[in-house]
Amino acid sequence: MKQITVAAALALISTGALAGNADFTLVNKTGYAINEVYISPSQKNNWGNDRLGEYQFLNGDSKKFKFGDTKHCEQDIKVTFTDDESEVVWEDINLCEVDKITLKYNRKTNEVSAELD
Repeated sequence: MKQITVAAALALISTGALAGNADFTLVNKTGYAINEVYISPSQKNNWGNDRLGEYQFLNGDSKKFKFGDTKHCEQDIKVTFTDDESEVVWEDINLCEVDKITLKYNRKTNEVSAELD
């Protein structure tokens, strides 16, 4: 009986840990190298710290980001490009529902889009 209880408890703990995990892979298909990535709850103006650090995120690269703020699933992602230091924002992405985000950007039309998987 104790083994069943322990197994059930471990299953609940594992499920709870997964429910709080909103980690995602970001894919850069913007056509440009990215120097900085910021993540902020949608509708807020507090971007916090650059999530890339010293890493330069080249076009075609993908990177796993840790994210556990499941109380604020709707997030905006802001990037700064390496070549001209311009900034672009992708708004209202539900990080609790996606595993992979492919960022796209047309600099000529200033159009941003994202494929969400």
